[in-house]
Amino acid sequence: MLAALSPTVAAARVMPRAASLPRIVSLNPCSDAILAEVADPAQILAYSAYSRDPASSSLPIAKVRRHATTHGTIEEVVALQPDVVIDGEFVAPATRAAYRRLGLRLETLRTQHNVADSLGDVRRLAAIVGHPERGEALVRRIEAALAAAAPPPGAVPVDAVLWEWGGMVAGQGTLIDDLLGRTGFANLPAREGYGQADIYPLERMLAHPPRVILTVGHDRMLRHPALGVLTGTMRAEFPAGLLYCGGPTIIRAAARLAALRRSLNGGRG
Repeated sequence: MLAALSPTVAAARVMPRAASLPRIVSLNPCSDAILAEVADPAQILAYSAYSRDPASSSLPIAKVRRHATTHGTIEEVVALQPDVVIDGEFVAPATRAAYRRLGLRLETLRTQHNVADSLGDVRRLAAIVGHPERGEALVRRIEAALAAAAPPPGAVPVDAVLWEWGGMVAGQGTLIDDLLGRTGFANLPAREGYGQADIYPLERMLAHPPRVILTVGHDRMLRHPALGVLTGTMRAEFPAGLLYCGGPTIIRAAARLAALRRSLNGGRG
């Protein structure tokens, strides 16, 4: 027996069907951000519950609240009666099998390692929802934003460390590493061989001080007294909502990084 529906899920069942266009349940915050740009509102039956968190959402919360959200249980998804379910690549085999038995089409997004991966996801999701032209329009906006955020020719990259909770860093092969490089920064952990979610020792920071530490959240390790010697290093907040997803989020992330680079260079490019 299916679980009782939440009010938001129940409300989604009465949304009008967009003629001949698939109705979507998104279980991934990164697909949420893209679908908000390329799908008709009536096509989106639910966003992921992750997008309801103002601290990390890649979407304006007001926009999320116009739709149902789901934690991704089979009962919730089936009750919404979607044509397509979109999730990340790490879907449990049992869940995949359940979708097949129920006749639900599952589409998964792989991890975005760079801008090219993200643009591919934009085009793919736009095609799935039946609006490829919107995908191309979004791609052009992203490319224009990256061009506007690029440093002047010959500019020396600014040494940076993007510091997450517990000392984790975004190293090689990550979307944010690509964005840092495109906007005039040198990602020190990546240059030193650190990968995604590796722990960056404070000793490395002291041995090779960055010009800027981009802080995601308020990690207690950054209050360590030893860091007081880094008088030439500034800190700047980087919102979690700009960190994990690509698509339209790239536009805001690139603008944020470019503005920071200019402030470090005294307002110059």
